[in-house]
Amino acid sequence: MSKKNGTKQDVNLISLIERYGNEDKCRAYLEELRWPNGVACPRCGSTSISRVLERDQFDCNSCRYQFSVTSGTIFHDSHLPLWKWLATMYLMIESKKGISANQVKRTIGVSYKTAWYLCHRVRNAMTETRPKLLREVVEVDETYVGGKTKGFGHGFKGNKTIVVGATQRGGEARLQVVDDNGRKTLHQFIRENTAPNTEVIYTDDWPAYRGIDDKDTRHETVNHSAEEWVRGDVHTNTVEGVWSLLKRSIVGSYHKISVKHLDSYLDELEWRYNNRENPYLFRDTLRKLIQSENLPYRGLTNG
Repeated sequence: MSKKNGTKQDVNLISLIERYGNEDKCRAYLEELRWPNGVACPRCGSTSISRVLERDQFDCNSCRYQFSVTSGTIFHDSHLPLWKWLATMYLMIESKKGISANQVKRTIGVSYKTAWYLCHRVRNAMTETRPKLLREVVEVDETYVGGKTKGFGHGFKGNKTIVVGATQRGGEARLQVVDDNGRKTLHQFIRENTAPNTEVIYTDDWPAYRGIDDKDTRHETVNHSAEEWVRGDVHTNTVEGVWSLLKRSIVGSYHKISVKHLDSYLDELEWRYNNRENPYLFRDTLRKLIQSENLPYRGLTNG
């Protein structure tokens, strides 16, 4: 097992090659994850199944539907070998700062267009559809994402996108692109992502955060404008650590991210961060891929 953040992982690069280095091994593993209690027909649910070995398919003895382990999954219409899917997924979850499509292109030997589409499909599967609410001690902060603009000073933010984040100490993070950092927007984000009985919310001294406390939840701040960063347990260092990961991934790996796809990159960062102590991250990410809906190329490039 490899170690990530002190947690032993069930897969490392060597074991990845040994276990899933060809199509048959990949199909066998997908079958195990998709149908842990035995193959079932995706159309009628019957478990009375015959194998069609020469075509890597199954034949349902009840409704006569023929299907494969990839039928109805994100892999179904892909001409890319399964081992390249698994290798790309491994590289994305193992790289703390993410991995660019150009690097994937060079590593698995595909075109840039294929690598870019592949990374976005994996990234799309990392989205949490029903994330649990943060509770206990929560930190909230915003950051600006975007490069420099010629002719404007250091503080110019007209070309930047605002991202707001919340982290539960010792727990998970929630990240989201927002239109502004006003009171209404920030309060709505906090309500949607924190439990009503959250013990305390720590923020900086930005005025828009005022009023988020109630009878169940305290609100305490650190005065960054007065160079106050920590006061006892009061700080926003955890969420700022997430911002550090985000900025380092943009500068060091992606170099440039479009506003249109920024939320997808945030989902990827969120997934890695929230699973930092999960020893079965490879398996659980692959399960998400099996269960996720397909993402058409046109849907990524339109608009």
